[in-house]
Amino acid sequence: MPDTVPYRGRFAPSPTGPLHFGSLLAATASYLEARAHHGEWLLRMEDIDEPRNVAGSDGAILRTLEAFGFKWHGEVLYQTQRKSAYAEILQQLQQQNLTYRCTCSRSRSELQANHTSNIYPGRCADKQHAEECEHAVRLRIENRDIEFNDAVMGVFAQNLQTDVGDFIIRRRDGLFAYQLAVVVDDEYQGITHVVRGADLLDSTPRQIYLQQCLQFNTPHYTHLPLAVNAREEKLSKQTYAQEIRPNSNALIAALNFLGQATPEELRYEPISEIWKWAIPNWHVEKISKNNQLPLEHYSSDR
Repeated sequence: MPDTVPYRGRFAPSPTGPLHFGSLLAATASYLEARAHHGEWLLRMEDIDEPRNVAGSDGAILRTLEAFGFKWHGEVLYQTQRKSAYAEILQQLQQQNLTYRCTCSRSRSELQANHTSNIYPGRCADKQHAEECEHAVRLRIENRDIEFNDAVMGVFAQNLQTDVGDFIIRRRDGLFAYQLAVVVDDEYQGITHVVRGADLLDSTPRQIYLQQCLQFNTPHYTHLPLAVNAREEKLSKQTYAQEIRPNSNALIAALNFLGQATPEELRYEPISEIWKWAIPNWHVEKISKNNQLPLEHYSSDR
């Protein structure tokens, strides 16, 4: 991605529950990176995994972001409204002979992988399964390294064939996989920079490989350290992370977690004043990739 292309970032929550502190970190960092580069910040609802969606969560997420003072460019993009675009890209990959149908169950796939890993061994790669049988669609992987330089985590490399295997881009239930949807949407929205949690670092080589197969642009990547609970579990809906309440203390805690060292007097200011300080003082270089201390360490009440 040439540096002369105008900056376009995005925040892409999944409507599976309310925003928590981990979500606030990603929103804050991606928003400040966009504002610091005088770019646009887009909002995408990654609701493609429909069985996990919680009714009303998208509205709650938007209201929380608005209460925190986030301002996004244009309309919110919903992945569930983009299925025809994903189907078109899937057909393109099929025509390039880059995919195959897979009838393996998850347990059988893992069993075939020498009982030691979840790397798919290509059991269905040379089979001709009929379209009418229940199947997933996998992308064929080449034996080569995918490497990129992350703004926080540094150089990251993966050989997809030995580390991942041919991966699913459409599920057995007919839903499109996250890896395909996110690549198609980043290209569609002209995203130049992706700022998100380090839990998705391992997915990035798969997305870059897909971008290369489709001759899409590859964004610049920034993966943030993860906020954890007292048991050192990543904050998420699965670990019962608490809903974040819009207030100055929460935003200051997010900035401190991201290494921005807010001044003491800022804790008494309204959210609008915190943004006025944060935008000109934002430096992504201050984020520590080794930050794994529990959230309580960053409380602005300390």
